[in-house]
Amino acid sequence: MNFLKIAIFFIGITTFAQGKVGAVDVDYILSKMPEMITVQTQLQTYGQQLDTDLNKKIDEYKKLAEEYKKGEATFTPVEKKEKQTALVNLDTDIQKFQENGAKLMDIKQKEYLQPLYKKIGEALNKVAKAQNYTQVMQTNTDLVYLDPNYDLTVPILTELGITITVEEEGK
Repeated sequence: MNFLKIAIFFIGITTFAQGKVGAVDVDYILSKMPEMITVQTQLQTYGQQLDTDLNKKIDEYKKLAEEYKKGEATFTPVEKKEKQTALVNLDTDIQKFQENGAKLMDIKQKEYLQPLYKKIGEALNKVAKAQNYTQVMQTNTDLVYLDPNYDLTVPILTELGITITVEEEGK
């Protein structure tokens, strides 16, 4: 039984040793894609629309609060209660809208970036298969060292038709 475990262990090591592992900096590729200008413009426009909607709600709240202050003395208890409820509901709506603003922006960003990630994925598949890579990891802050020979970022940029200067290659 122990012999079988040892044999499987060595087969696993041999299989892993035959694999070729590369890395790619997806964020860098995204930053070099010309489509990012459109994405940033779309996000900025969406953000401005959210701000406009928020400002409308705030203006409506201010208007209701002003009307309430002016007429508070003349309101019946039922009218006071209705107007107070309307103010509280609008205030709650404003708070929820503010809390959800960042989430809405994140959702929109993912929606706009999805086609770009798809393009990068297709280019990555072509490059990885052409260069016989069995695994490709994404570079991040945890990566301490990467041999430039195993960095697929530049070949993927080339596959996407994006040219970078020699200075930019060193990132």
